[in-house]
Amino acid sequence: MPDIFISRQPLINRQNRILANRINLHAPGGATPRGVLGALQVLGDDWPANERPVFLNGGGISWDPELFEGNLPANATFELPGSAFAAPDAAALVSRLQSAQASLCLMVDEHAQSAFSSGVAFRFIGLDAKRFPPSQMKTLAAQTQPYGIGVAFNVADRQAFQDCLNAGLNAVASWFFKEPSGAPAKTINPGQARIIQIMNLVRKNAEVKEIEAALKQDVTLSYKLLRYINSAGFGLSCEIQSFRHAVTILGYEKLNKWLSLLLATASKDPMAQAQMHTALFRARLMEILGQGLVDPNEYDNLFITGAFSMLEVLLGISMDKVLETMSLPESICDALLGRGGVYGPFLDLAIACEGEDGKAIASQAGMLGLSGEAFNQAQMKALSFAETVQI
Repeated sequence: MPDIFISRQPLINRQNRILANRINLHAPGGATPRGVLGALQVLGDDWPANERPVFLNGGGISWDPELFEGNLPANATFELPGSAFAAPDAAALVSRLQSAQASLCLMVDEHAQSAFSSGVAFRFIGLDAKRFPPSQMKTLAAQTQPYGIGVAFNVADRQAFQDCLNAGLNAVASWFFKEPSGAPAKTINPGQARIIQIMNLVRKNAEVKEIEAALKQDVTLSYKLLRYINSAGFGLSCEIQSFRHAVTILGYEKLNKWLSLLLATASKDPMAQAQMHTALFRARLMEILGQGLVDPNEYDNLFITGAFSMLEVLLGISMDKVLETMSLPESICDALLGRGGVYGPFLDLAIACEGEDGKAIASQAGMLGLSGEAFNQAQMKALSFAETVQI
């Protein structure tokens, strides 16, 4: 059976925060409805358990009525084109959807009216920003508002994001926030420099009291550090109550991993929450993918590489300028500067799954010897981790 690979997109709301996540299915070798159902069922144990919706986009894979016979996650929302309700087998699909009471997003096309008159209830109404200009989006958003919550897909940049909000839509699915919002800064700011100072002290195994003294210069940093470590995603059996306690429980190597997250929170960009979520996802994904492929002592380095891969956007400064001030292993620097190295393929794959090229994802995963099933499970675990860390 051909492998099915997934990629993802976040849905950003008016408050610049992630409202939901979108999972895109890719079947470079083709897929049957039963194959799609099997791929989704495999993800069951790792599916994000919170109430945040997870949109499912079949791409070129059509949603067959058979797909709605399985046990569907409560927060799964299936994207269906209007054309599905004008097809010869539409009656069977409508019957199955009504029976399953699945959460649905109607993708508006020329057959949307057939969907609205089918008797099927929709939670969301999706508009393609590539297909409809802003003026038409505004008209469609008003016309479809009675049928569901309006969201937009294929939003290219920050201006298009704002256009969609101005049109009356509630959220957009896009990666536009991965591009810097302005010209790069020439130097890091004092707050960022302090975090780097603390990280360098930990990497050099400085005395605990020296590191504590640096942390106490900014109470906010201490608070954020303890909040991250005590987040559900880290799975610790006891609550860490102080930096000294953290050193005792985790040790310097593990602590450095959590400190890496502090630097990623120093952004002043309005989209910082979505950017941080992306950094967390990449960090955890790379850490998981490395298991069995690199020495266990390098797992934390993979995590840090993923967390730091968004620093240019988060800090508004070029990567080489950031790395000049940090005591990082060459393997991390090589990956972050695009020179590859042992961690490069893991970072390339983490970034590839934010795109829409299923063949590229499959090829990159194949280079690491990963099946679609293994890679998809790793992504869902990483998404669950990013969802549970308190940003």
